[in-house]
Amino acid sequence: MAKTKFINDNFLLSNKYAQDLYHNYAKKMPIIDYHCHLSPKDIAEDRIFKNISEVWIHGDHYKWRAMRTFGIDEKYITGNASDKEKFEKWAETVPHTLRNPLFHWTHLELQRYFEIDTFLTKDSAEEIYEKTSKRLNTSEYSCQNLLKKMNVEVVCTTEDPIDDLRWHKLHAENNSTIKMTTSFRPDKSILIEDDSYNTYINSLEKVSGVAINSYCDLKKALKSRIQYFDDNGCKLSDHGLSYISFAPSTEKEIETIFKKRKDNDDLSLLETEQFKNAISLFLAETYHEFGWVQQFHLGALRNNNQRMLDNLGPDTGWDSIGDYSQAENLSTFLNTLDSKDKLTKTILYNLNPADNEVLATMIGNFNDGTIKAKVQFGSGWWFLDQKDGITKQLNALSNMSLISTFIGMLTDSRSFLSYPRHEYFRRVLCNLFGEEMENGELPNDVEWVGKIVQDISYNNAKEYFNF
Repeated sequence: MAKTKFINDNFLLSNKYAQDLYHNYAKKMPIIDYHCHLSPKDIAEDRIFKNISEVWIHGDHYKWRAMRTFGIDEKYITGNASDKEKFEKWAETVPHTLRNPLFHWTHLELQRYFEIDTFLTKDSAEEIYEKTSKRLNTSEYSCQNLLKKMNVEVVCTTEDPIDDLRWHKLHAENNSTIKMTTSFRPDKSILIEDDSYNTYINSLEKVSGVAINSYCDLKKALKSRIQYFDDNGCKLSDHGLSYISFAPSTEKEIETIFKKRKDNDDLSLLETEQFKNAISLFLAETYHEFGWVQQFHLGALRNNNQRMLDNLGPDTGWDSIGDYSQAENLSTFLNTLDSKDKLTKTILYNLNPADNEVLATMIGNFNDGTIKAKVQFGSGWWFLDQKDGITKQLNALSNMSLISTFIGMLTDSRSFLSYPRHEYFRRVLCNLFGEEMENGELPNDVEWVGKIVQDISYNNAKEYFNF
């Protein structure tokens, strides 16, 4: 089988400065993965996977989209085909992912976890499936050991307010060397236009013990869940929204809007925006009260394919980049909080690369010197966590703000084999600095630049989150 010689020690590192920065400064820094979608149950129970498909293909809509594009039948993606058959179909697809980040990630992950340096193809599939699955089905390759292999120090999963956090509690009791915490994601309480909104509110009512008959009750229920999450070590929130809503209203108007929705009456677009604005401001002020970091992932156009949404449900690979207007509402939202001195540490992520400079300049409006890099332009995520997307985000941040204060990469992943993406990011970062050192745009002081690389890779996040 052909060897993946292109992924060598100096992969993506084009000169001696880049190589020095990566190998001597970035490579050995621990990982703080402050946003991901890993299963806390799998971590707490230290799950052992039966085969590579369980850990690598199940739930990975990056791979699913590529397989569908290549013409693979859904049976071999989310259907009832065996795990081995699904792996074989992925292997058949891999050679055709050339220039897609999946091509790099696939072979990085095979190398870093399994010391496999051969191309994954239709011909090599069976041997690689058997070799990896044999290793995975041992305690050495349990979930926590997979994390340890990549020097992961902190994992921050993402949970809904109704979650009981039982697995986080169990993990804490087990005194693992890997810290697992969570982020509070209350999107379902915000998106009042969703058909399932009242059903969700009923679930929140049961969990919180608060009878939710009014908007005031809803705030009490949410604050009780924030308190519960805080009591269990949570220090972050996360919002996955298309855009920030902003439409002024009175408390009385919001009470009326909430009652209409509880009665299953239709809401106007203005009423929907007013409610989403009001509840988002309430949550943001509460995060400030608890000293949390708030995250806003903006710009996704979700669930585009109704037929497949009906068949498979959400988060199965039918989302894309949206072209929403972001700047004005986001500015007004942050300014409203800042004017009350209730703007907590904030991370802004965009999915549309056209908004890079918008967010890179927006953060400067609210970095007031009270906290270093209080408002952050977050790492390229989802469709932008590849070489080009990462580079554009780093360049925008460098040009418009201070890259030296950046808190770096996160996986945003559902796969326990995704941590070489931090290596990928660090290689891109080091090469960016290395190229400018070589051409004289930066001093060739490797020690000084290396310290900044280490800060971006790990130190800044450690200080910012104070885990």
